[in-house]
Amino acid sequence: MPELPEVETVRRGLAPALVGARFSRVTLRRANLRFPFPERFAARLEGRTVTGLARRAKYLTAALDSGETLIMHLGMSGRFDVALADGSNLSPGDFYLEGALGTPKHDHVVMAMNTGATVTYNDARRFGFMDLVPSADLAACRHFARMGIEPLDGQLSGAVIAGLFRHRIAPLKAALLDQRLIAGLGNIYVCEALHRARLHPEAPAGSLARPDGRPTPKANALAKAIVQVLEEAVKAGGSTLRDYAHTDGSAGAFQHAFRVYDRVGLACSRPGCGGAVTRIVQANRSTFFCAACQPLG
Repeated sequence: MPELPEVETVRRGLAPALVGARFSRVTLRRANLRFPFPERFAARLEGRTVTGLARRAKYLTAALDSGETLIMHLGMSGRFDVALADGSNLSPGDFYLEGALGTPKHDHVVMAMNTGATVTYNDARRFGFMDLVPSADLAACRHFARMGIEPLDGQLSGAVIAGLFRHRIAPLKAALLDQRLIAGLGNIYVCEALHRARLHPEAPAGSLARPDGRPTPKANALAKAIVQVLEEAVKAGGSTLRDYAHTDGSAGAFQHAFRVYDRVGLACSRPGCGGAVTRIVQANRSTFFCAACQPLG
């Protein structure tokens, strides 16, 4: 599933085709994706202009001049293809399963814009979805009402992490993946951030707060590591897992900077560590870390 950096890459790739453009015609080739489309979905989009395209966690939000916002989630295999008026094509964030994705039979939503561009949503597994909500109610809608803070909007700090994790006995990795606390973090970048902060994924989340609630040095290190790894991944265009690529067709490159993720058995990349990357399973997900420089306790 695409994580925050990949969704941000898709947003940046889609923005030139959507922002300021009007939906001339919207064609739905099935009645539902993960969920049924909203009532009169196509009709509510047609004739409306996209006034802005943003990201909330792993969701894309397109503000419309009608006072509604189009919410889009890629699920596990969703992707957008853009055919421009000059005949060229862009693929703002491609997530492929060999032989399955990108074929026309999985083109479920086709959006013809007044600029001559056509934006097509393709989703083989159909775990993605689209919704329309009043823009004024966006923060309180069912998708975002219980969602935590954005890690890249300047709010994240050691003090914030200490406040969120205080008294929690859940493993640190589980707390970081809880979208009600910090929104948008996924398995790959949590593993990478924990390694940079030298924190064991099974450490109690509450251990990052002092008894009086103030952050420990580990909380400060983790906040810095989360922001750093996400910003580096966005700059690299995300990670290529299953042939991820961004708008110019080049692959996202952050996977070449992985320090622990999917590197089980390889030497730790931290200079002078001497340890090796190991793998454990937490909540049915693989966790990669170095026991030598990420000790428990």
